[in-house]
Amino acid sequence: MEARALLIEALDARWKKFRAELKHCREEFSEEAVHDLRVATRRLLAIFDLLRAIIPHNRIQKVRRELKDQLDDLDDLRDTQALLADISEYLHEHPPLKLFQDHLLKEEKQLMRLARKLVRAREHTRLNKRVEKIQTMVQLLNSETLPGQMVAVADEVFARVMQACLAMDASSPASIHKLRIAFKRFRYTLEVIHPLLPNFPPANFERMQAYQACMGDIQDMEVASQRVTELDDASPSDLEAVSAHYASRLRMAILTFLEDKGEALVFWRASPEQLFPWEK
Repeated sequence: MEARALLIEALDARWKKFRAELKHCREEFSEEAVHDLRVATRRLLAIFDLLRAIIPHNRIQKVRRELKDQLDDLDDLRDTQALLADISEYLHEHPPLKLFQDHLLKEEKQLMRLARKLVRAREHTRLNKRVEKIQTMVQLLNSETLPGQMVAVADEVFARVMQACLAMDASSPASIHKLRIAFKRFRYTLEVIHPLLPNFPPANFERMQAYQACMGDIQDMEVASQRVTELDDASPSDLEAVSAHYASRLRMAILTFLEDKGEALVFWRASPEQLFPWEK
């Protein structure tokens, strides 16, 4: 596909998907609707991350900031619901987790009410107008230089992945989280531009999802370990049992990820002068 047409189609499709999920979330607010809206928002953000590197216009940054703010509105709810889903799988083996589950269920109700209000309250008139203008700007891009620009953006995004990988400290879950964020942006960027890459292996996306999920497990266990400290009414023995459960799983999640840490290298080239891994 021609690069400009590819960008236009991707922007249109992701913008329509975002608006559809936003409408659905406003009408039928639920855990599934929130998840779908978050995914649609992240994929739309990836388009604007790509575009702001090609079109240096403040309008794109404003759109990106507004989408990021909406995503942030749902972060706490997402973390709580992820922990609740995880607890349901381990509750029969570790009964003290029931205390943590009860605490999170109460918090989920509060966060659901808050998130529902925030989703319904956000006004998108300016966002709609800005996106329409950006769509026009994309149509005016130079079709001859655009393919090289898009691949160059992916090179830059992957370079940040490599920097985060080198800076990663196994004893610091926060450093692994930084790598996860950088890798997620690379993955979403690649989802847009991969039709421009001859012989790109589609199976890579499944591998990238699994690689990212390993880091997501670490983040979830780190969040759980921090949130356990909120259990003020738990007995010392129960608190210790719950804390030990998540500390143990955090260590195992880190060890599992470290075994495949280097797999990131198979997804892109180390520098623009080199061949892509699937070309070798």
